[in-house]
Amino acid sequence: MASMAKSSKAASTLVLLLLVVCVVTYAPRSTLAASGTATYYTVYTPSSCYGFDTSPFPAGPLIAAASSAIFNNKAACGNLYQISCTGNGCTGGGPITVKVVDLCPGCAANQFDLSQEAFSQIANIDVGRINIEYNQV
Repeated sequence: MASMAKSSKAASTLVLLLLVVCVVTYAPRSTLAASGTATYYTVYTPSSCYGFDTSPFPAGPLIAAASSAIFNNKAACGNLYQISCTGNGCTGGGPITVKVVDLCPGCAANQFDLSQEAFSQIANIDVGRINIEYNQV
């Protein structure tokens, strides 16, 4: 009888552990947002990811250049990021989803240089630099 109780307790513990792993693994990425800043740029080619080929760019173009830390030696090329404006200059639009197509070598670690079209959807262009929250989607 004691053996059955131990076996049942072990099974319950295992089920609980698997449940915790599933919750952590499949938690919405929006809860894992990072803070950073964003600026904007207007000359989109050549890009560090695709050279002069703009066919991989999404319509809009809702694109971004990422800091070296985010870009990670081209590992971020093609990745999508959801970006929300969180400070002064926000227009209330967004969040927006941008595709990384370029490197921003002069950007701070948690910074994106957004296309002017993307920036203008979430912030006033005249501000030039905004605080953001972002996560990969």
